Amino acid sequence: MSELHPALADRADAVEALIDIGRDFHARGWSVGTSSNYSVVASRAPLELVVTASGFHKGKLTRADFVRVGADGTPTTPDQPKSSAETQLHVMAAEVCTLLGERVGAVLHGHSVWATVLSDRFRDGITFAGYEMLKGLAGITTHESEWVLPVVPNTQDIASLAAELRAKIVGGDDSFRYGFVLAKHGLYTWGRDLGEAYRHFEVLEFLMECEGRRLSLG
Repeated sequence: MSELHPALADRADAVEALIDIGRDFHARGWSVGTSSNYSVVASRAPLELVVTASGFHKGKLTRADFVRVGADGTPTTPDQPKSSAETQLHVMAAEVCTLLGERVGAVLHGHSVWATVLSDRFRDGITFAGYEMLKGLAGITTHESEWVLPVVPNTQDIASLAAELRAKIVGGDDSFRYGFVLAKHGLYTWGRDLGEAYRHFEVLEFLMECEGRRLSLG
């Protein structure tokens, strides 16, 4: 069995859970190749996250493929692997949403076909209305609801993107309650814990597939 870095010893359970997430996401076509990244909050004061390391196949993650990072997105101790290139988006979500009372304990990011295609078609957001599965999103209690999932232009400048999204969320943009989609890239979503983050991801992927299939049927 691969060795767990000492910085992650107190969150070995979270590492094992994220390994399971990677296998599941890969099997469902949400994380292919070395794409995607996942995290859980390890500490809130100071803010620290356990994040998937960069460049590893998410269906074959081991205990050595994770890194503990601080609020600046860098490893908390030496000799850890390089964290995902999009770590700052995870830190931003954990920090900002918690400040606004939306406690975030986990962030999940995947690269599904439906998220990639629909975010290219609907650059102003993907609208879901009237679906029973909307009730799987925290706070929605009836199918007679409408939710617009934000679509954000893709960029390689993750620091600027994190700052931009932080400003929107702090400024009161409630559309980012569950996450967003990077255009032609993939879905980011979060929740109070890993279970809720997974449920939000699964529900939003289901809704995107429904919209995609509805459009294909004309």
